[in-house]
Amino acid sequence: MSRSTDPGHFFQTTSALEESARKASKSKNTKGEPVKLISKILAVAADPENERQIYVAEAAGTVKRIVLETGEISAEFSGPAAPLTSLAISPKLGTIFAGCWDKSVWSWLVSTRKPGRRFQGHSDFVKAILTFPLQGREILVSGSADASIIVWDASTGEKLHTLKGHTRGVLTLAIDPTDYQENKETTTIFSAGSDREILQWTIRLSPASEIQATSDDPSPILAHETSIDSLLFDSDGDLWTASADKSAKCLSRSRNWEEDTRLEHPDFVRDVVVDEDGGWIITACRDEEVRVWEKGSGKLHHTFSGHFEEVTGLLLLPGQKVISVSIDATVRQWSLKSPDLAEAVQEAKDERAGKTKEKEPKSMLTEEEERELAELMEDSD
Repeated sequence: MSRSTDPGHFFQTTSALEESARKASKSKNTKGEPVKLISKILAVAADPENERQIYVAEAAGTVKRIVLETGEISAEFSGPAAPLTSLAISPKLGTIFAGCWDKSVWSWLVSTRKPGRRFQGHSDFVKAILTFPLQGREILVSGSADASIIVWDASTGEKLHTLKGHTRGVLTLAIDPTDYQENKETTTIFSAGSDREILQWTIRLSPASEIQATSDDPSPILAHETSIDSLLFDSDGDLWTASADKSAKCLSRSRNWEEDTRLEHPDFVRDVVVDEDGGWIITACRDEEVRVWEKGSGKLHHTFSGHFEEVTGLLLLPGQKVISVSIDATVRQWSLKSPDLAEAVQEAKDERAGKTKEKEPKSMLTEEEERELAELMEDSD
């Protein structure tokens, strides 16, 4: 006997029905020029070869490459039968890596789009990955819900080290930019997760190890009350964090990782990026919103509303463009350039005041075509 999966065929509370209606209505909005996919989007990464393209990881087990100007899917990488949680791309190897719920890291050659080596060694979901060259070898680091971190030779698949120090799942990894040089024997990575601890690790080709606490450098770093979903270093080497305790923070390197800035949210904070050009901090929240904060003062400047489900990831691209992805299966893009941001702020004020504004129709030309047209017009003068 078949069973219906239509929510309308089941008993639902009034509040649940109202929430479904709200999301159905909001899903029709076109803010952020949404690119609609078929599955929840759990991670996003830049294309190192083309800043006009991005990669996204889907709960359907696929990685897609998207052309931002057109929304076209220019490549698809498939194989896994479980959700993909994280992405890393190695320009040196021409390879995409994706952490998966099936406890492994998948890989694909960009040129062939076919599945390559699988990195198997974790006993639970792989939640975070990163890749970088070290002394001529490409290194892959994976963090898992099994509370361990594995360091791999990305070219051969060899497991170099297993790092244990967390007591619960590892959710995010970040390489310390102030300590990284490709030809050095060692580099430092930071990790965080469900146990709220931020740990530091020395990574080398020979045995790696956790960095122990000193009078000048505490370990673990305890800055949040609960899970940490994202770590990011800014240009000053300070550490930004996003946490399920409903805050994003800046931890000052010069003050031994003491809290310097705290950005309060109404719900879990999933990701954070820093726009150094404009002096903005951008955060992604479970409440469906993308927020823009003044880096210097910590004041909320604007909220981009467009997603109708939890925002799961952010990506900052050249030209002050922020990409947001969500479990609503859309990719949206937002401009942080002063005129565009000012316009967005004014539109939000008008909406709150009940005013509507007709937008000029969007040009059908790409940015490159518009530049060529402008040049032709100048020549004709």
